[in-house]
Amino acid sequence: MVDVSGLNISNTVMETLGIEITEISKEKVIATMPISSKVLQPFGIMHGGVSLVIAETVASAGSYLFIDPSQQKAVGLEINGNHIRSASEGLVKAVGVPVHVGRSTLVWDIRIYDQAENLICISRCTVAIINRNN
Repeated sequence: MVDVSGLNISNTVMETLGIEITEISKEKVIATMPISSKVLQPFGIMHGGVSLVIAETVASAGSYLFIDPSQQKAVGLEINGNHIRSASEGLVKAVGVPVHVGRSTLVWDIRIYDQAENLICISRCTVAIINRNN
């Protein structure tokens, strides 16, 4: 796993779902997650909300590269997702790229792929930058 600004992921949704940041730069963030019974909906496919969890994880982690983490936090402000196809096994990969980097918001485009590199979800996430003392 790649170090994400010294953030502790113990006892977080990342640890619970097995999300790992495998690449991080100001140009691109990549995370992977195994599809396990924890992420399936009753019909045996990955829950759409889980796609948004990994998408927001990618956007938030990448946003930390653009802020001063000792003074600021990056938090999700808005997220949407278009679910293109389903996935029920293997590993998913989320690839996020920033499309807007401002002083108080960042906008990310995140594409999620299944193990065969089929596009399963397109997400856009807006991240707000707030002061740590808020």
